[in-house]
Amino acid sequence: MKKEQVQASLYRKVWDAKREIGKVYKNAQSHHSRYADLNAILDTVEPVLFSFGLIIMQPIRDNKVITQLIDIDSGDMVESSIELPAINNPQQMGSAISYFRRYTLSSLLSISTTDDDDAVSASKAAPSKPKATDDLVKKFAQSLADGTAKWTVEKFTSTYELTEEQLKLIEGV
Repeated sequence: MKKEQVQASLYRKVWDAKREIGKVYKNAQSHHSRYADLNAILDTVEPVLFSFGLIIMQPIRDNKVITQLIDIDSGDMVESSIELPAINNPQQMGSAISYFRRYTLSSLLSISTTDDDDAVSASKAAPSKPKATDDLVKKFAQSLADGTAKWTVEKFTSTYELTEEQLKLIEGV
């Protein structure tokens, strides 16, 4: 297969995955604003990316945090990177690495974040979960049926908002 065809396959998978990912809910707060932390982003995007045969790697190389999105079928990848600042304090460096992992991943996937709806925010209730698409639920149900599921039903249902029909599909496996 030609390199252009391999890249087209990767880009198609990313495009398909992005159509299912939707927005990531802001679940953390700094002194000045609300934001989606790294775990919220990973919890939202990884199951969808996995369902399309895509994985995220975030190595540190040459003093840069690098986020790679890799097609496991072709080995092709796209990446985003940012150089780390000169920091001697290990705790501050760890914070910088987490911060840059979040930003390179958000940049690579063009992640959109959103606040909870006004009623939820006003009541300070837990953030809303992203709604699962029918396609994502079908893929998860299939992975349960064939024994390749990376998540438990409990983790999937606690991460995504499901309709009654979607829940019945998963529970029927």
